[in-house]
Amino acid sequence: MFPEPIQKSTIFTRGSYRIILYTSLIVWLLPLSAAILISIRSLADINSGNFYGWPEKFSLVENYSQIFKLTPMLQYFFNSVIITIPTVIGTLILSSLAGYALAKHNFRGNFLIFALFIAGNFVPAQILMIPVRDLTLKFGIYDTKMGLILFHTAFQTGFCTFFLRGFIKELPHELVESARIDGASELRIFWNIILPLVRPALAALAVLEFTFIWNDYFWALVLVQGDEARPVTLGIQALQGRWTSFWHLVAAGSIVAALPPVLLFFMLQKHFITGLTLGAVKE
Repeated sequence: MFPEPIQKSTIFTRGSYRIILYTSLIVWLLPLSAAILISIRSLADINSGNFYGWPEKFSLVENYSQIFKLTPMLQYFFNSVIITIPTVIGTLILSSLAGYALAKHNFRGNFLIFALFIAGNFVPAQILMIPVRDLTLKFGIYDTKMGLILFHTAFQTGFCTFFLRGFIKELPHELVESARIDGASELRIFWNIILPLVRPALAALAVLEFTFIWNDYFWALVLVQGDEARPVTLGIQALQGRWTSFWHLVAAGSIVAALPPVLLFFMLQKHFITGLTLGAVKE
């Protein structure tokens, strides 16, 4: 059977696999380790040229407190929270409803609508840059958090619908039919039958969407100018412009900005893995 479990491979294959795995892990962790070390150094240590060696003086509390006292980092952080959480909730609601309709209802144009959802995922973001900016200006939501919320919700719903439709379509159709025979409404079927069964997929999507939207830089740069709606990713870029010589503060801000997606992943790790592997093995 292919692929063969690594434990059953030859000694050379197992050794090569471990070497490649550990080497890739070290290369991937090096930039993160450098950022963490810089974020806990003192300014004098950085000015002396000690960037990657062991810090001569640890300034963990001082650096991470200054990033919130001397910069608008706290405002950027809360802007990202306000933008990301409603967007994830709205996207999951819309995509789960659309996925249920496309998976369990046969109507004219079903496949065409599904194809449009798929086609939307292949449109390059750069093509939409000017039209989306013009739309936000026309409706008065340019440089606002609401503009980013509405755009991300619309842009991510296509991918999430495509993702959830596959899960819902695999559910036994007899469950839906029996509920309809018993007189249950479509909304009740969706709420009491479909949603509990696709909960792992929703958890996996929540982690993915939170990470995508939280780490978005391109659309924040296109649709935001001032600090009032600037998310944390764009805020880091603003800190680099204002605090170029204070790399310890920039590094501390970068670590703070990276924490929420990591924490969310570990909180939902079990559901995330279950959601991604659900239906991967059939007996």
